[in-house]
Amino acid sequence: MTVDSIPHARSGALGHRGWLVLITLCGATFMTGLDYSVVTVALPEIGRDLGFASAGSLQWVATACLLPTAGLLPLFGRVSDIVGRRRLFTLGVVLFGGSSLAAALATGPAPLIAARAGQGASAAMITPTAIALMTAAFPEGPRRTRALGVNGAVLSLGFVLGTLGGGVITSGLNWRWTMLLLAAISVLVLLGTTTLPRGAGTRAPARLDVPGAVLASVGLFALVYGISTGADAGWASLPTLGSLSAALLSLSAFFLAERLHPAPLIPLGLLNRPTVKWSGLVGLVTLGMCGGTTVLLSLYMQDVLGYSALATGTGFLAEGIAALIAGVLAARLIAALGTARAMSLGLAVQGLGTGAMVFLPVKGGLPLVLATSGAMGFGHVLTVVSFIATMTSGLQDEEQGTAGGLSQLPQFLGGIGTAALAAIVTARAGALSSTMDPAHATLGGLHAATLAAGLLCLAATALPLLIRTTPLGPPSEASRTGTNLASR
Repeated sequence: MTVDSIPHARSGALGHRGWLVLITLCGATFMTGLDYSVVTVALPEIGRDLGFASAGSLQWVATACLLPTAGLLPLFGRVSDIVGRRRLFTLGVVLFGGSSLAAALATGPAPLIAARAGQGASAAMITPTAIALMTAAFPEGPRRTRALGVNGAVLSLGFVLGTLGGGVITSGLNWRWTMLLLAAISVLVLLGTTTLPRGAGTRAPARLDVPGAVLASVGLFALVYGISTGADAGWASLPTLGSLSAALLSLSAFFLAERLHPAPLIPLGLLNRPTVKWSGLVGLVTLGMCGGTTVLLSLYMQDVLGYSALATGTGFLAEGIAALIAGVLAARLIAALGTARAMSLGLAVQGLGTGAMVFLPVKGGLPLVLATSGAMGFGHVLTVVSFIATMTSGLQDEEQGTAGGLSQLPQFLGGIGTAALAAIVTARAGALSSTMDPAHATLGGLHAATLAAGLLCLAATALPLLIRTTPLGPPSEASRTGTNLASR
């Protein structure tokens, strides 16, 4: 049974069963988003409790989860097209819950890092299949856009509430409860998998591009590792240069291998579609600049305004609320403007909100933080919903898993934006340090970085025009009928 077969699920209405499906998939999205942010606040206590030797080794608690997710996304996106998205999604939820429980019970650094790697690998199963299941359950049009809007809002809310909730839980209980919370959510999501529709139909040919999978995983792993550790190790250091060089070589070899393989991991024809490549670039800009700016805002509130970790988390509530509003309104805005114009509008609002942070003062800046971060959050979620709706449109059913993986990849490559903005802060603050006190020098660096981020978002508003002016051809039969062949 598909969501399409429910009598009252028409127009933009999702219907009772449609909402159950959406809640399950958004629950998984919320869980993975929460995972990345809830641990950040708890890192100092984790280090003290488990006896991490240094801040560098403690950073692996976060990095060990991020690396396998980014490296394995293309692989699991393709595997879901072969073995069935519902199956891989369910397996990912089970493994995520088990890894979260193992993390909560960890007795030392090594078991915790291993459990975090398990969470990252299972998240790589969950995130692309959740999107693919969503696009399979809700055909192109208002219902899919509304579902993607709710999903985008929930993901952003997960990041924001993770920062706030991590501070509350760590302060009132201890860090292990953050992992137990993730395990509990995974149980609820697992119960919800019974609501996912079971489609009948043929699967994609059961062939896996092993060379492509290895090269893509190694290349993305090395790229994210180099970006994640470059600031601490030094961008000119041997480990960083070696990692980025390995990424360049592996990804170059991947594209060559894909041209020769009869069943490539990522068909180059799919990757070269205007809806995929240009909306993917939009996704990289919006996610990189929003993620990087969020880190800068945390730095501003703690190092300039002197806020505690808990107060800093509270300072992000406006961004979370605005993101939720954008998710609710996204379907209406896209219906009125079209996905291309909605993308441009979202980038413009995000760019204006981010650029206005150049006026953040050295004291009493909370009102402006709330206003500017709220604008950034609204524009960001509208852009995310629009680019994912565009990227997953007009595809054959057997391409949806691969497209789902590609649509989630920019959020993990967004570290490029964070690293670039951090480099601007460092350079500008260093230049000002000889004439200003540390707080004003840091603020000057933050101003330069947020202005650059805002200008990049405004410049990127032209990218959706490349999608609009390129003929895309008619949608596939599966897209027109909403046939669900891959929810099995």
